[in-house]
Amino acid sequence: MKSADRRVKIAILGASGYTGAELLRLLASHPNAEIVALTADRQAGKPIDTVFPHLFGRGLPDLVTIDSVDWDGVEFVFCCLPHGTTQEVIAKLPRHLRICDLSADFRLADVATYAKWYGHAHRAPELQDEAVYAITELVRPALGNARLVANPGCYPTSAQLPLIPLVRRGQIDPDDIIIDAKSGVTGAGREAKQGSLFSEVAEGISAYGVANHRHAPEIEQGLSAAAGRPVVVNFTPHLMPMNRGILSTIYVRLANGASVADLRRTLEAAYAGEEFVRVLPEGRIPTTHHVRGSNLCLIGLVADRMPGRAILVSVIDNLVKGAAGQAVQNMNAMLGLPESTGLGQQPMFP
Repeated sequence: MKSADRRVKIAILGASGYTGAELLRLLASHPNAEIVALTADRQAGKPIDTVFPHLFGRGLPDLVTIDSVDWDGVEFVFCCLPHGTTQEVIAKLPRHLRICDLSADFRLADVATYAKWYGHAHRAPELQDEAVYAITELVRPALGNARLVANPGCYPTSAQLPLIPLVRRGQIDPDDIIIDAKSGVTGAGREAKQGSLFSEVAEGISAYGVANHRHAPEIEQGLSAAAGRPVVVNFTPHLMPMNRGILSTIYVRLANGASVADLRRTLEAAYAGEEFVRVLPEGRIPTTHHVRGSNLCLIGLVADRMPGRAILVSVIDNLVKGAAGQAVQNMNAMLGLPESTGLGQQPMFP
């Protein structure tokens, strides 16, 4: 589709979660989007505004089960179902649909790696071969003909955007990368969990998934491709008492005579003209407040006090560039639309 005024008929599967709500917020201002189906099995039959009152008056369809959707009237699907449930659902969808999957089910290209980290065999290996793992800025040429796109995880997006250009240029040592990342509570989803209760999260910070978080192999997949050999990183996520945002502080060792100024020039060149990825001027470090509600990724970098090392700081909104915003950006690229369509929201500050 190349027409700038054509409306695309869209279904959102799993629309009752945070990413579903964020997709609806973003698509409300997308001139080419027409929402024709919303699914949520346990909430089927309810108006969407009973699940998300802030969507009252938007004229959106009621929630239904996946089995009751009329696929003949749908062109594009956003899949926001839980990890481990998406593969079988997508395998049954008609081939005319183009799909952006926001779960982790198609992110890992190697099905054996998927089975190791997710505890069960891949349930649609024939689809994995056609899935395009899509951090938009890094795989743009592959998106025009893609039918199935695996939308990246939030932590991997915040880590790979600053790291991949530097690994490709050989300016940092891929065997000495430490990623210390912090996320808001919405990254855990909307299901009731003890660890997400206000009293469990407020006034504290906690590390989780230490040395075994499932986003580690996703990050390593991208960095290994950039390096041309296997890469293993030190990645530790932390839960912060805030709703939105990811801040990744990344410690790297310089390589092949590169300086921090060289790293800056590489990143500036890699993202020159990009709408959503911005390298900050020397001396400025981003915070999550600077991207809240937007599709931006801001990157700052400084020389470490330890000789031969540098520190990168990358921030995104985990629900936007880390999920729904990047999904809309990928949809736009798949459909030949300007990537910024529907994504013009400026950050909310404070």
